[in-house]
Amino acid sequence: MSLAPYQKSWPNIDVSPMVPEEFAQFRSITADALGFFLAHLSEPRLTELVARQCDLSADASAEERLANLIACCPTLHKLGQVVARDRRLSPELRRRLQTLESMEPTTPVAVIKQTIERELGKSCACSLCIDSRALAEASVAVVIPFSSDGSLDIRPINGVLKVLKPHVQEQLEEELAIWSDLAAFVDERCKCEGLPLLRCTEIFQTVRELLANEVRLDLEQLHLKEAARFYANSEAIQIPVLFPYSTPRITAMERVFGTRVTDTEHLAYGARKKLAGLLLKELVAKPIWNTEPRAIFHGDPHAGNLFYTDDGRLAILDWSLAGYLDKTEREQTAQIVLGALNLDANRIVRAIAAMTLESPDESALREVVAQAVGALYRSEAPGLQWLLDLLGGATFKAGVLFGEDLILFRKSVLTLEGVAADVSEDLSLGEVLHLSGGLVLLREWSRRCVASPVSRDFGTHVSNIDLLSLYFAAPSAMTRFFTDRLFQPSNRI
Repeated sequence: MSLAPYQKSWPNIDVSPMVPEEFAQFRSITADALGFFLAHLSEPRLTELVARQCDLSADASAEERLANLIACCPTLHKLGQVVARDRRLSPELRRRLQTLESMEPTTPVAVIKQTIERELGKSCACSLCIDSRALAEASVAVVIPFSSDGSLDIRPINGVLKVLKPHVQEQLEEELAIWSDLAAFVDERCKCEGLPLLRCTEIFQTVRELLANEVRLDLEQLHLKEAARFYANSEAIQIPVLFPYSTPRITAMERVFGTRVTDTEHLAYGARKKLAGLLLKELVAKPIWNTEPRAIFHGDPHAGNLFYTDDGRLAILDWSLAGYLDKTEREQTAQIVLGALNLDANRIVRAIAAMTLESPDESALREVVAQAVGALYRSEAPGLQWLLDLLGGATFKAGVLFGEDLILFRKSVLTLEGVAADVSEDLSLGEVLHLSGGLVLLREWSRRCVASPVSRDFGTHVSNIDLLSLYFAAPSAMTRFFTDRLFQPSNRI
């Protein structure tokens, strides 16, 4: 389908604000990718998008038009939520995208109630006192409060029903099908223009599978149960209680009273810094420094899903997107860090290769690792940002394909760093990870005295042999570091 019939009425939308300066070479492709996406939407949906654009004022900014467009498409809506706190974007675009985190409801309550009655049955639905106004609307669902007098098989409660929006499944399926073709289009454009191959086909396939779970509320309910178990000993965390009359299209759960974590300007400086630390510690550090074979993590931690409750806890909402960090992946990540501390490129290459779904291009991977180690010679610390840059380079420059959970976790970290910075700018994720990892190492020391030298059954994911190798290799690494910096500066990468 061509966009030609709509050209006269379709306003010119500049997508360049969506692409940070460091990826400026991809701006033209990004604009064409958006055009490709729109051209493959069904005619009724495209007509609706055009009408919504035409409803905006003639002098509407590019950022406003982008946000308006994104809000109409579930997959673009989710993408907008992911990057809404990314400080590489312009402040105006971030402000517009942040409105996507929790929008004013537009779906008529009468339509929502029809879905509730159809899913729960008339008798059950009639026993609930459903509010006349929804609380919020997101990319795929509407949240509406309800109360019960206890006539159901549970105590009297105040809760919310998360209800899938009408036709959202059909819209999501349509868009996800387009993303498959769009991935091939982007890969071909990169090849023709001599840009780094992004391997979008494989990456988008992973993203498609993850986004398809957005409308699987039965999966969200399983995630809620697992999250409740995972955070059972975290007194500062609230996971909404799941109620038994949920269905695949409705999640019934406890209502959380509070505000978004980014709307806490009323808190004192110290309280905001503590809240930012709690976000990073519980949502990033806890899944990493954990001995469980598969540690659950929240896959969509934008500000609309994170509440500071009235009783001072952090409530983590909307578990439709969740992933699991595999113990082996965490062990290999630890090997990457150990290799970085020893300036051992071979160790880093082996660890990355052990995490991939298929054999990578070893020569390209070695070049990416060499550049990353070169950054260490320039005094860059082997912290989280260095690690994420390395893994990103391995993906986009060496064609390394990681598992979907690892891709989702990288996305979650990007989102969380932006959210935490909007709560308090005086605490970094690197600080939180270093401190929490050090505490875990101290607590496990007594167990190490009686453990097998090669056992990695620890929250830090390193064995006693690993620690000894770091100790004995340190002098050699320091010698190489200072020799390179002092006597061969021109050879540094």
